[in-house]
Amino acid sequence: MTKTILITGASSGLGAEMARQFAALGHDLALCARRTERLEELRSELESDHEGIRVAVRALDVTDHDAVFETFRSFRDELGRIDRVVVNAGLGKGARLGTGRFDANLATAMTNFVGALAQTEAAMEIFRAQESGHLVMVSSMSALRGMPGSITTYAATKAGVASLAEGVRADLYGTKLQKRVKVTVLYPGYIRSEMNEKVDQGTPLMASTEKGVRAMVSAIEKEVADACVPPLPWAALAPVMRHAPLPVLKRLI
Repeated sequence: MTKTILITGASSGLGAEMARQFAALGHDLALCARRTERLEELRSELESDHEGIRVAVRALDVTDHDAVFETFRSFRDELGRIDRVVVNAGLGKGARLGTGRFDANLATAMTNFVGALAQTEAAMEIFRAQESGHLVMVSSMSALRGMPGSITTYAATKAGVASLAEGVRADLYGTKLQKRVKVTVLYPGYIRSEMNEKVDQGTPLMASTEKGVRAMVSAIEKEVADACVPPLPWAALAPVMRHAPLPVLKRLI
């Protein structure tokens, strides 16, 4: 069944590859990001490769909260409905706390959590009006445990994103929307993208963009509640990351 899927942060990396793979499945797309030239190139590519799909694009900075609501509503008006929203836009920069880079940590917090809150609000507004929809939150394996060094704030924002999604699910439980509005939380491990380009690209844990996103899209299409992606090795590592003593965790990461 064809769905209309809105993806934020769709101009590159995981967002752009999700758009490609969803287009290959025949879905219509609403794509937004700050870099409109890349979005236009992606739209041309998708429409050329997949005849008959609809692709709408908009410029959006998710820290402009009014614009988030306006953009989501305009996509719905143009395409008729929004069946799925993938809250994907994010930043990976940061610094060890107390080292004078509050600006970097604040930017990450505002984009990854407050921006995600605005996207969730805008998505749920549409889903409540439609009485159906699928909210997908892109968290991170780093959300499973407080992380040291430059990713402390990043990990905290991704834990917040996961908790926000769980809160939506709990809020819907026992209401008429429980079975009609689905919530999925994805916990990606190392997947090659612009965001993690500073991570050692030769690590055996690093999945290619195509492979990693294939696992994400598969989980989304199944509408699972949550998934570590790719499943191997991350599903096996999840309980270790959650429960290992801190000295062991520090050696692992």
